[in-house]
Amino acid sequence: MIQNEKITAWVDSHREALLEDLKTLCRIPSVNGPAAVNAPYGIEPARALEVAENLCRGYGYDVTDYDHRVMTADYGPEEPKLDILAHLDVVGAGDGWDTAPFEPVIKEDGYIYGRGVADDKGGAVAALYAMRCVQELGLPLHGRVRLILGTDEECGSSDVAYYYKQQPPAPHTFTPDADFPVCNAEKGFYRLRFKKSWEPANQVGPYVTALHGGFQMNAVPTQAWAELSGIDPMSMMAGAAPLCAELGASCQVEETEQGVRLTVTGRGCHAASPELGVNPNTVLVQVLTELPLADGPSTRVLRELYKLLPHGDTIGKALGIAQADEKTGALTCAFTILDISPTGMEGLCDCRIPLCAAIDNCKNVADGRLAALGYETAGMMIPPHYTPAEGAFIQTLLACYEAVTGQLGACYSMGGGTYVHDVPGGVAFGYKMPGVEVNMHGANERFPVEDLLTATKIFAHAIAALCG
Repeated sequence: MIQNEKITAWVDSHREALLEDLKTLCRIPSVNGPAAVNAPYGIEPARALEVAENLCRGYGYDVTDYDHRVMTADYGPEEPKLDILAHLDVVGAGDGWDTAPFEPVIKEDGYIYGRGVADDKGGAVAALYAMRCVQELGLPLHGRVRLILGTDEECGSSDVAYYYKQQPPAPHTFTPDADFPVCNAEKGFYRLRFKKSWEPANQVGPYVTALHGGFQMNAVPTQAWAELSGIDPMSMMAGAAPLCAELGASCQVEETEQGVRLTVTGRGCHAASPELGVNPNTVLVQVLTELPLADGPSTRVLRELYKLLPHGDTIGKALGIAQADEKTGALTCAFTILDISPTGMEGLCDCRIPLCAAIDNCKNVADGRLAALGYETAGMMIPPHYTPAEGAFIQTLLACYEAVTGQLGACYSMGGGTYVHDVPGGVAFGYKMPGVEVNMHGANERFPVEDLLTATKIFAHAIAALCG
């Protein structure tokens, strides 16, 4: 009880410093970009890593840089006990923000807003301050805690793969990149790319000349647009607006040099939870199929997409791959990127697959349905990750969560993939409280300040328990 009171008092007294460090990191637009000298994932992720290294050195930790991909900060005796994995890269800002996405701000509702506050710079800072708390309180440790910060989690996690080629994992590993209490099961991935080409045609009548929706593979976008020829704006608005509203979206019509542009605004979200968003790609496809378009390649493609990936089908039912199991739940399917040009189309679906999914009942089925309609397909499958809940590591984490929150701890599964996906025995532990909506990967990403402090306290308890 005394230790709990000390940890609580220390974290509460460092509230402003913690928030300032988080703001400093969130001001860096650390989106994956072209490789450069000393910047394998782009200039901004490398800058975020350098700033984090300076913060950790300033707090007295031994810092090691792994070729500008990953950094580590160590505290405690030499024997490794616990690794905490977090990431400093973020997805692109996207559209629809009420605030500047890379100028973090705390609003009257008690949330801090900005890209990265929830995914995952907030988790990184909470872990760092938990280490500071344990150190400055002088809590006894018999083994080392290592904070590992990477910069390529959003684009494949090649950074930690690089790190683990040089360093073995600690006996225990968690990442603060999900929800409390403990995620011990992560779905696998099936990333489906498909395309079709055609010869340019001299069409007559209304038809789509160009379409674009999506900015990142693992994010449902906020907006999608289509350019049309041979239709007047009033007719388009009259046909599109009521259906958009019925589907939970809004639309705008404007005349351009290319013709008439229809822009659909939905609600962006993480591709792992497509049911939480309103996908403008699928809304736009449905709206366009119900307009009086002339027959042609783009019109036929839109009708095919509407049958295979209809709006609201976030489990892959129409594609023939819907399935579920008890440990990891149902397959999810997010149609995240769609492009149509005068000579072809290309699309991408980010599917999160349960333990029961396999090549024959997932990839082969989707490939077959698309191939039958003349599409070329390419895709990769990564198996799920599962750590049994009965072990001492997970039970210790649950006890730490219960000690701080007073809430019963339990394990759960999720569709998101984290840094521990390929780490045997690794789990996701926070840092978001269950049931709190933070708009991860969407516009207006946010995080409750009080929950940030609570997570820091939980992590401090976990470090003391697992390394003490």
